[in-house]
Amino acid sequence: MRMADRAAVITGLGAFTPPRVVTNDELAQRIDSSDEWIRTRTGIEQRHYVQEGVSTSDLAAESGRRALKNAGMDTVGFVVVATSSPDRICPATAPTVASKIGLVDVPAMDVAAVCSGFMYALQTGVGVIMGGVADSVLVIASETPSLFLDDDRNAVIFGDGSGAVVLRAGERTDPGAVLAWDGGSDGSLADMITVRGIGSEHRAHKRALTADDLSFRMQGKTVFPHAVRRMVESSQAALKKTGWSTADIDTFVGHQANKRINEAVAELLEIPKERAVINIQNVGNTSSASIPLALVESMCDGLLNTGDRVLLTAFGGGATWASATLVWPELKMPEMYDQPTEEHGK
Repeated sequence: MRMADRAAVITGLGAFTPPRVVTNDELAQRIDSSDEWIRTRTGIEQRHYVQEGVSTSDLAAESGRRALKNAGMDTVGFVVVATSSPDRICPATAPTVASKIGLVDVPAMDVAAVCSGFMYALQTGVGVIMGGVADSVLVIASETPSLFLDDDRNAVIFGDGSGAVVLRAGERTDPGAVLAWDGGSDGSLADMITVRGIGSEHRAHKRALTADDLSFRMQGKTVFPHAVRRMVESSQAALKKTGWSTADIDTFVGHQANKRINEAVAELLEIPKERAVINIQNVGNTSSASIPLALVESMCDGLLNTGDRVLLTAFGGGATWASATLVWPELKMPEMYDQPTEEHGK
């Protein structure tokens, strides 16, 4: 095909959560909270945590394997991993993930955009294909925020998990082609969602690290209005680029940050509740992994079907935000994300 006709098409989907389920009641014993308070404020009922010795790359490798299997492929030409909880500051996590999957000599890189990470990694994969760098890309979002939490109210929000899609070179008219993308950032909001003490900034000021510096911090009340505004505006921009209105949307999948945020975004976009996917009650906020996890659950539950016009949107630390549109392709039914595997036990 001509380069001008190339598009990136989703051809495989996979996701994975670690076996350990942490209920609200379990967390309420550690912090000053309750199951009722957590459900009312966040919509979350449970989340998954990694067991000792399991890292972000382990989750990423499993969801990547599942996406490749779903696509009927055993290799790709490029790997992109979105994470804000990398295995190490150096080196990047993506080469480790590629090695664990068995992808030899394949270019692999990380993308860091916190909860918008999957959307940024998706567009990176689109760019790789559109530019003719590779004909296939494995895009993975993987997070282990539980390892960066202490016993404050943020502990009730987050869960661990990973999701992935396989992109192939195709044409814009192919179902599954990413039709439009919109994104932005505002670095003046860096302190709104942060882990301060791991990077160079702290060391540059030669201050001793404290436990607080190494833990996740979020200004929840500040996040809410920014998230709603940016997700709505970005969604509208992506729809305009596609030539769609909100009435055209069959399935709306927003980053699963908080049930009330997603409901507010859907309401402002005038998308009916039955078309808005919400699965935060089962997995919590899994940061960049939330959208692919929601896609898998939606397919398994019959809420996302071939031919659906889909709108994806996210907001995260940075601050960052992004949205994309596509027509959902015909895929093999993926494994449910909490289905155990031989590698991770039952």
